[in-house]
Amino acid sequence: MKHSLLSRYGFFTVCCVTTLVTAFMAIQWHGWWPVPLVSGALVLLGIADLSQRGYAVRRNYPILGNLRYIFQALRPELRQYLFEADTEQLPFSHVQRSLVYQRARQHNDAKPFGTLRDVYANTYEYIGHSMETAPVAEPDDFRLTIGNDQCAQPYEISLFNISAMSFGALSANAIRALNKGARLGRFAHDTGEGGISPYHREHGGDLIWELGSGYFGCRTPAGEFDPERFAEQAHDAQVKMIEVKLSQGAKPGHGGLLPADKITPEIAQTREIPQGEDCLSPASHPAFSTPLEMLDFIAQLRELSGGKPVGFKLCLGQPWQFMAIVKAMLETDIVPDFIVVDGSEGGTGAAPVEFSDHLGTPLREGLLFVHNTLVGAGLREQVRLGASGKIISAFDIARVMAMGADWVNAARGYMFALGCIQSQSCHTNRCPTGVATQDPLRQKALVVGDKAEQVYHFHHNTLHALAEMIAAAGLTRPWQITPDHLVHRVSENEVKLFTHLHPFLEPGELLRDPVQRPFYGRIWRMAQAKSFAPVQLVDAPSGATAA
Repeated sequence: MKHSLLSRYGFFTVCCVTTLVTAFMAIQWHGWWPVPLVSGALVLLGIADLSQRGYAVRRNYPILGNLRYIFQALRPELRQYLFEADTEQLPFSHVQRSLVYQRARQHNDAKPFGTLRDVYANTYEYIGHSMETAPVAEPDDFRLTIGNDQCAQPYEISLFNISAMSFGALSANAIRALNKGARLGRFAHDTGEGGISPYHREHGGDLIWELGSGYFGCRTPAGEFDPERFAEQAHDAQVKMIEVKLSQGAKPGHGGLLPADKITPEIAQTREIPQGEDCLSPASHPAFSTPLEMLDFIAQLRELSGGKPVGFKLCLGQPWQFMAIVKAMLETDIVPDFIVVDGSEGGTGAAPVEFSDHLGTPLREGLLFVHNTLVGAGLREQVRLGASGKIISAFDIARVMAMGADWVNAARGYMFALGCIQSQSCHTNRCPTGVATQDPLRQKALVVGDKAEQVYHFHHNTLHALAEMIAAAGLTRPWQITPDHLVHRVSENEVKLFTHLHPFLEPGELLRDPVQRPFYGRIWRMAQAKSFAPVQLVDAPSGATAA
């Protein structure tokens, strides 16, 4: 007991004694005053520790107990800068972040002395090069047309674009710099579901207007969809495409609540919501509740926008629900112009840990399922596929294109190009680089002109690296990449082509009876166009897996 008391209160007692003794000494010798002042301050801290009730460690170990919380606060920085391995992804590795910084700032990104990766690890992947290399293509020409025969205003989109990040999540200066960089490089800037802010319009870069369940920018006072307000905004020449957000990687199936005290006048103006009231983003869209109603909504948006490309974004969840949407396409003949597949590894904002860690389908599996379903239903040629989720490098782009993507989006990659240092303080309003904060003073540190140039250079240099990579594989266009070009190590002494590693359906395969792939066939039979709920199959085998 005595030993316990000594270890718990020993330092506090020493500080008390030191304060008393040195205070008397300081009366005689004035040079001693700093000592009792410092020790006295520590005594006051110890008294505060003993008086508070929120932290047991501080009550049991006055003064010293605070070290625990100091080290806890410093841990992310100490780990990132002193102890983290170069290839350790938390969530992005030092190597990945450095690559973006180098390309954004026009620094040499060459790597000396060989790879840091273990090429015999089971996760290692690579592209097979060719004995007949091709000329390096011009990366600025890596563009494709989005818009099927139901679209009156197709859009020529870059292969590599800015993924959805709202004003409010990002600062005004971050939005300005992203949009100016997009204009310089002629690529697209997704607004995020927070609506089109004045900062999105300032530099005139191409916009993809994301329409979430809150319908910000086109909502009634009750939060319902307002067709007239939508048409007014959608006809703006800067808006090139409309994207209906069904779900997102970081928190699929999770709504959002923006407390009234966080709604600034600018956010209220952008979202067209009142100040002084909580703002709710429902988990599901109020405008539709079935696959058929969803496609009617997409057709309505296409008509109201004057025929601009309209599509949707989702993080794949229950697979029969996506197949239900595809069955509704076949039944109604309403086909979206594009679909963006967001992986569960994505996410720029804060989310509940369980949602970030254990909800939603990772990008590769989600993208492959969406691609296969569209191929199997005979609709793939009418729908362009975008992909997003931890895409940083040229190889990341090549990998998802081999899995079926037509173009890619990146969020955190472009945040790094703005100067983000992965402090993971996005939700605190204390972002040290001014990227993810509404603090006017903090965001002044982000110089729009300089950061816009970095955004542009990151885009251009990444696509240039892709052009060089595919040229080494004997290709001139990214869309020539096939699953035969990518290799995955499955064990220390075996590798497999993506063609043999993943299932790829044949065109129209789902329309034939019976469907040869057991997993796809079973899920296809469970899907119904009139409802997102599955059909219960009495003959459904238990434990079925993709094949």
